[in-house]
Amino acid sequence: MRTTLLAAYLFTTIAVAPAAAQGGGHQEPHASQGRDHPPHAEQGPGHAEPDDPIAHLLFPPELVIQHAQDIGLQPAQRATIVSALKEMQGDMIELKLQMAERGGDLAKLIGEPKVDEAAALAQVDRVLTLEREVKRRQMQLLIRIKNALTPEQQERLARLRDREPGRPE
Repeated sequence: MRTTLLAAYLFTTIAVAPAAAQGGGHQEPHASQGRDHPPHAEQGPGHAEPDDPIAHLLFPPELVIQHAQDIGLQPAQRATIVSALKEMQGDMIELKLQMAERGGDLAKLIGEPKVDEAAALAQVDRVLTLEREVKRRQMQLLIRIKNALTPEQQERLARLRDREPGRPE
């Protein structure tokens, strides 16, 4: 039992914490973040730590939709964003399933009384490869959202985001 708990903890630390620190799964990947784990323990893409050097340059889908009228979001822009979200959700489901399988395999390896170091590290690499893909897909979504907005909409959205209560100045 202790071994299973330790393996689950290690998997969570390896697979979830780095993604959460980046800001960004699945969030169900915004729309996430189907978040796959990551990004801020279910906050999703675009929600990052205050010291994240690029977080202020991107806009999470929830923020865009919440302020759609304020920024004059056009139907075609909304359709582009919704399409990107749906695409990411589909991808995240498959990636989540793969991560769960690889994580289970890692837990089995680490759960053995004597761990095969090479096999365990190879499995860690498989888990991290999937995690990287999750983060890449989240970033792709955020880039597509930004590219769907005009520079003026981006400026308005940034001002609205920066005025949100509870946001560090």
